[in-house]
Parts: sequence; structure tokens; C-alpha cells
Amino acid sequence: MSLELKGITKRFGSFIANDAIDLKVADGEIHAILGENGAGKSTLMNIVYGLLQPDAGSISINQKVVQILQPADALDLGIGMVHQHFMLVPVFTVAENIVLGHEQTKRGILTLDQAKSKIKEIADEFKFDIDPDALIEEIPVGIQQRVEIIRALMYDAKVLILDEPTAVLTPQETDELLNMMRALRAKGRSIIFITHKLREVKEVADKITIIRRGKVVGSVAPTASQEELASLMVGREVDLIPDKSAVNAGSNMLVISDLNIFDTSGRKIVKELSLEIKAGEILAIAGVQGNGQSELARAIINLEPHVTGSIKLDSDEILGRSVSQTLQTGVAYIPESRELDGLIGSFSIAENLILDTHEFPPVASRGVMDMGYIKDNAQRLIKEFDVRTQSIYDTASSLSGGNKQKVVLARELSRSVKLVIASQPTRGLDVGSIEFVYNRLLAERAANKAILLFSTELDEVIALADRIAVIYKGEIVGIVKSDVTREKLGLMMAGVK
Repeated sequence: MSLELKGITKRFGSFIANDAIDLKVADGEIHAILGENGAGKSTLMNIVYGLLQPDAGSISINQKVVQILQPADALDLGIGMVHQHFMLVPVFTVAENIVLGHEQTKRGILTLDQAKSKIKEIADEFKFDIDPDALIEEIPVGIQQRVEIIRALMYDAKVLILDEPTAVLTPQETDELLNMMRALRAKGRSIIFITHKLREVKEVADKITIIRRGKVVGSVAPTASQEELASLMVGREVDLIPDKSAVNAGSNMLVISDLNIFDTSGRKIVKELSLEIKAGEILAIAGVQGNGQSELARAIINLEPHVTGSIKLDSDEILGRSVSQTLQTGVAYIPESRELDGLIGSFSIAENLILDTHEFPPVASRGVMDMGYIKDNAQRLIKEFDVRTQSIYDTASSLSGGNKQKVVLARELSRSVKLVIASQPTRGLDVGSIEFVYNRLLAERAANKAILLFSTELDEVIALADRIAVIYKGEIVGIVKSDVTREKLGLMMAGVK
């Protein structure tokens, strides 16, 4: 089944998310849509799936114009979508999730026999290993994704939209998904593959369309180089491989011993964890999201309330201090969510740049802020960190994701620090902003700072780290050098010690 978009335009107020986009997906084709975050990729796919309505343009299936007013219309036309954040009910079984909204009953009682038979038929056809009676909350994320794909195929989807499908997968699960996509293509399905991961696009796509700022800026074959793809995405040349000099590590700067982190019910999230990080090195914590890395990062900054063990910075015990005291001992914190924990959206950029230091000289003296210094500080940091804004008095919420992250980096790295905690520092950023973040972190390493990097992006971990500690279910399963193979690292991320 072929799908064609002509002149698709979508506005949100004065902002144009999709600007007269033309796109054609051929029958039995894997068509990748590549673009930085905010380029308009997901908006476009939400229009195709009936979650949004275009302001202009048309959608055709097999050269016939169709109206898609809701997801049910898309399903009826043979279009299925697997969202980046899975739409599954954790306490339901695989079969119960798949029939949700299309339940069949017999004398008022839910019957799943027909659904289970169909699930098994699809699973056998595409070599999916899935138990229809398994609870969603008890199966790995890679299997959960297969459940989403089966749900689309149950309703005979001929065009399957996959929105950032590898974001939460291990390398092995990613390879399995790419093979799955090839199998679907071989069976005559068309796939729209939305992603920002260049390696995966080149590996599996038949055609690549690049969207920048709501417009199609090019369509290329997968033979195009990663550098060419990156340049099309951001509109300039991008250095994808950071220049990492040989490590010249000093003495231990951060020493974590026998650390336990508990949730509010008393369950251990992190278990007897011990780590050492030297000055002048980057230690990456690698793992699939949800294995305790977020809690570990928060515990070091003393944001987690239920923690036992020891955390020493430059031989000084910091566990149990306030967050403010921890920052003052020499810790920079780049949080996982810049919106929730890194910035105050209603504050100006200038105000956000002094959040850590607003009580202390030279920002303030005897409780009175020096507005001249705050202005000069903001102008200096905006220039140094290339923050794109009209004014230092614009609110932080008005900035793009990449510029928000640059404000966080500017504030945290302009202080005198010994340790930098960088938690998912490039999440949601385009390749240009990623390049900037990499260079700043490597500059801190060169300045003999200890860097603790938390990342689910395997390419990022390998590119930046001197050593890699792999976390699985709250435990470190091993520490390896950055020249480790992707295959070995992937196995460790799945819990193989």
C-alpha cells in the first residue's frame, strides 16, 4: 500500500510545525524520516494517524485522497502507529492490551480465545516470541514493543509508523527490531521509521527524508554518509566524533561505597553499589532506562531521601547534606529533565543563570543582589555558550530544547567545581547541540574535573567515556573500557555479568 502526503501544513498559533510537506512512501518500503527534535516529524505522523488535523494539504492511499479524522479511521485504512511511549496497561496481559477497545464477549463475559489465536499466528509469522498471557509489567521493553507492533498488525496495518522505536532498547533489542522491520517489508508492509539515530537509518532504510524546521530539505539514499545526513538535519557541517585526547587521570575524586537507595515502600532500587571516579576522567553509567541510574544521580546530589552508605567527594563525606551544601562543595548537576529540575521556566534567562549562586558574592552582598553583575554575567555566558535568544530577560520557557540545555550547562560549568554529574545531557537535542555538549564535557575533563555521565545512548557512552560501568536492576554488573564491543556492552545492559 502506498501513502502520499501533499502540501501538509500545520500551525499552532503563529508557529508553523509543518510547512507544505510532500512525502511519498512506496509499497513495501522502509522510509526513514530524519530530523532534529522539534523539526515537525511527530506532528506530521500524528496527522497521518488522525491524532491531529492539518490546516492544509491532502493524504492519499493508493493514489486516492482519504480523510483521516481519528485513529479509528487510520486503522480502517490500514495505517498503524507504534508510539515512542508505549500505550500499554502494565497490569493487563498481552492479549488484554491487544484487544483493548475491540473486546469480544460471550454472554457478557470477555473472551480472549480468538485474540490469542490471532496473536500466535502473527507471532509465528514474524518469529516474535510472545506469551499472550504474560503481564506487560513483567516483560522487557523490547517485548512490550513487539506487543505494540502485533496490536497494529492485528488490525491488518499495511503502513506501520514507528516513532523513535529504539529509544529504550538495548543494542541486541535494536538489532532484533531492525531485523523485524526487514521481515515486515519482505511481507509487503510499508514502514515509516522516525528517528534521529543516523547509524540505524543507514542500516535499514530504503529512502531517507530529512525535515528541518517543519520543511523537507532533502531526500537521499541510505548510501549518504552520516556527516551528510547530519549536515542536512541542522544546516551546517557537524563533527560527529569528538576529539578525545588520552586520559591523564589523577587521584580518586568521587568514591561511592555500599550505597543503597530505597523507594517509599522500602524496596531497594540501588543495591550495595560502589564506584570510584578519578579527576580528569569520564566514567559513564550505561543501562536501559529504569535500572536505578536516575536515582543514583539524584542520590549523589542529595535529592533522594532514603539512602544508606557513603558518598565522598575529594575525601569529604557529602551524603546527608542539603542540595545547596552539596553544590557548594564543588558538584555541578546537569539533571535528566531540564524542564523539571534544571530551569524555572517563568524566570528570565539571567535569573536561571544564578540559581546556584544567588545568595553568595559576587551575585549578592548582605542579602541584596547586584543587578549589574547579574546582567554582565548573563551576557558573558550567553555569548560563551552560544545561547540563541533575543534578550537575557526572555523567560527560559521561551527557549528551544538545545538552548535550554545550554543555559543549564552555562550555569553549572561556570562555577568552580570538582565533579560534573551529567544525566542524559543530550536527550532531545539535535546533532548540532549534541556536538556542543560533547565538546564542553571534554573541556571539563581536560581541566581535571571528574565527570559522571549517565546515558542510555550507546554511541554517546562509547564516544565520551574513559570507563563504562553498566547498571542493571540497581547493581553494577561490570566496569569496562570504552573500546568494548557494542555486542558485549549490550549483553551487560541485559544483565549478563
